[in-house]
Amino acid sequence: MKTRVLVSFVVSVLLCSFALTLTGCATSPLGRKQLILVPDSQMNALGVQAFQQMKAQTPTASDPLVNQYVTCVAKPITAAAQKDTGISDWEIVVFRDETANAFALPGGKIGVHTGLLKVATTADQLAAVIGHEVGHVIAKHGAERVSSGVAAQGGLAVLDQALGGAPSSGRQQLLAGLVTVGFLLPHSRTQESEADLIGLKLMARAGFDPRHSIKLWENMRAASGGASPPEFFSTHPANESRIENLQNKVSEALPFYEQTKKTGSLPNCRL
Repeated sequence: MKTRVLVSFVVSVLLCSFALTLTGCATSPLGRKQLILVPDSQMNALGVQAFQQMKAQTPTASDPLVNQYVTCVAKPITAAAQKDTGISDWEIVVFRDETANAFALPGGKIGVHTGLLKVATTADQLAAVIGHEVGHVIAKHGAERVSSGVAAQGGLAVLDQALGGAPSSGRQQLLAGLVTVGFLLPHSRTQESEADLIGLKLMARAGFDPRHSIKLWENMRAASGGASPPEFFSTHPANESRIENLQNKVSEALPFYEQTKKTGSLPNCRL
């Protein structure tokens, strides 16, 4: 019983110290305090390196119509994000991969899997995904995750010392699990929700209807077939949570879409 109390106490202190650390360094676009230990230049270099490795290991789509379509959707979004990212020329690659996935990396890199096009069935839905991924870059979530990992590793060492005794693999796994579930996973879910909302306004400013983001996640829910893990053990919010959050915020993004619509410059992307 004493050991349980000690573990609970130390974990609470550790997580509180993490939270206090997060209040000092940077602020996300939505006003959340962040821990950023890695400079933009280093993250950009890491993003470029990771993208080069991805291109070397994964085949790319050869269909010019698919490539033109994805580029047509992505370009207005990256243009709308230029003020926030400082990047004017993004490299956009379609990878031949059947998973419903996409990503954006620091340094101006976007990857879209062909499998995503079976779930994001319209240009507006695809824009919701790409806007979300670029939202991660805008909010510097990559740098934040690297920084959180550094903090978590240091925290594990402190926690292990507090419990006393020589390190054991079983205890290390337990401690790692406590920190992962108690800190890293919730923090990652926070980032995902944040990217959803940044992406919502970003796609609207680019001329895509933000209401289609809700349909996208309904499609994602149907495609998952209920196979996603419980939200408590996941790095991503449950589809139901995402849909509810987007429904609550879509009205804030619609004026940006209507404003772009009035200019007559809505993207016309078709596959």
